[in-house]
Amino acid sequence: MKSLIVGAFVALALASTSALAQTAPAYEIMAPASPGGGWDQTARAMQTVLQDTKLARNVQVINVPGAGGTIGLAQFVSTKSGNPDALLVGGYVMVGAILTNNSPVTLDEVTPLARLTGEDEAIVVPASSPYKTIADLAAAMKQNPGAVAIAGGSAGGTDHIAAGLLAQAVGADPKAINYIAFSGGGEALAAILGQQVAAGISGYGEFESQVKAGTLRLLATTGAQRVAGSQAPTLKESGIDMTLQNWRMVAGAPGITDEQKTALIGNLEKMVASPEWKAVLERNNWQNTFLAGDAFKTELAKNIADTKQVLTAIGLVQ
Repeated sequence: MKSLIVGAFVALALASTSALAQTAPAYEIMAPASPGGGWDQTARAMQTVLQDTKLARNVQVINVPGAGGTIGLAQFVSTKSGNPDALLVGGYVMVGAILTNNSPVTLDEVTPLARLTGEDEAIVVPASSPYKTIADLAAAMKQNPGAVAIAGGSAGGTDHIAAGLLAQAVGADPKAINYIAFSGGGEALAAILGQQVAAGISGYGEFESQVKAGTLRLLATTGAQRVAGSQAPTLKESGIDMTLQNWRMVAGAPGITDEQKTALIGNLEKMVASPEWKAVLERNNWQNTFLAGDAFKTELAKNIADTKQVLTAIGLVQ
């Protein structure tokens, strides 16, 4: 009799586990950029953690690159309306790209769910570069900003803003910088390693492995404090009055219900509280800047207004 009771409990537990697996959502996450960049990294980190923690039974990631995420944004809005299982990764880059591309589709047309992470920008040069310090690069930019080609993400994004603000901070004309935009981190990295450009700017995580391997030289980072594990100074430490941090967010489809939005935010809250997500943050040197719901929606509106002001000041938006 005892074995029958134990067997019944085991069968019930297995049935409950199976039922939970079937009711867990199956998400499709759009990374509106090429593989290898920060949005792709974020989407795939979410994919792994959501599946490993059983918060989703299946997660697919699709890449739709181009125009700083605005092509993917437009596709997401036009094809995913009302779909509670569709997610879009975006962030500061997309805010700038919408403004500089005068995109007819904006973040007003999706459902902002949460800001996930923050990441300091890194300024790097090839290992064989004559620029040994950020002061060397700053001097060259001041002398002739057009002669210092800088690779980064799409036009008007965080990297472009960082290049313009850096020029402004060192006394160069920010409108004269020679910024070369790439749609994905892999393409920009190849240009830097191939010495097709003088320097590169992107999130620290995108350059970390090459910096540690010695193929790239990290001159400085843009945050208020040094990146953990890095010996490179911040711009502030180097006497350059500038700080900037990239951030990444996740949005839901337009037209979902309040109940669906609440369920999505609840799952994201569980994801970011998990040990698996905390390990992702540590591995990638991403900072936990989680902010969800109406508080994030308010902050996003402020970020959009501030970004427009910055882009106008450096000549990217008229």
